[in-house]
Amino acid sequence: MKSCCCSIFLGLAVWVHGAEEYPTSVPAIPVQHPAVAAPGFVPLFNGHDLTGWQTKGNWVYDAEGSITLQPRPGETGWKRFDAYLFTTRTYRNYVLDLEFKIEPTGNSGVFFCVRDPLNPVEQGIELQILDSYGLAKPGNHDCGGIIRAMAPAKNMAKPAGEWNRYTLTLKDRHLSVDFNGQRTIVLNLEDSPMKTRPADGHIGFQDEAKRVWYRQVRILELK
Repeated sequence: MKSCCCSIFLGLAVWVHGAEEYPTSVPAIPVQHPAVAAPGFVPLFNGHDLTGWQTKGNWVYDAEGSITLQPRPGETGWKRFDAYLFTTRTYRNYVLDLEFKIEPTGNSGVFFCVRDPLNPVEQGIELQILDSYGLAKPGNHDCGGIIRAMAPAKNMAKPAGEWNRYTLTLKDRHLSVDFNGQRTIVLNLEDSPMKTRPADGHIGFQDEAKRVWYRQVRILELK
């Protein structure tokens, strides 16, 4: 069991997990996610196949048109990077809007600014997806956290099996994440442990051999 305590650092609550310290984002505020008909958004899945994506894994469309991960017998863990699902092209400044749900104990992640899809943990940034429903004080590795960088201001994760929504906005190295109607991450990447990560890169989803579903995945590129 890792020790855990709280202190104040530069006006932000800092949670200590072992020897690692990561701030909690500024207090959450209510927000509106982009409307269905918001102009400029382009779907990242075509509803038929994985054109525009790369993977050697087991991502398929289900009967409702969601893209889903169906683990194969014997698959475990998160280090099977070629089984992740990544865009073939790279992106820099954008708004990424999507919905996801997981099975109980589910674990996945939204990767972005990934330079090398075969090494996303060290050459990219991850917005965590995890079965963290009901957790009083989520950390950077809980649902809504930016792993190794920032904990969400508030736990907005719904119970396993229910749809959640992320709207991730990346503009000139400034990152915000809206999570089920609350802005839970506000982070200047240049002032964070992610400052050495690429400013642009592939977008992708983690295969951790647990069932996860994504739908309504769309992007608005910012000039």
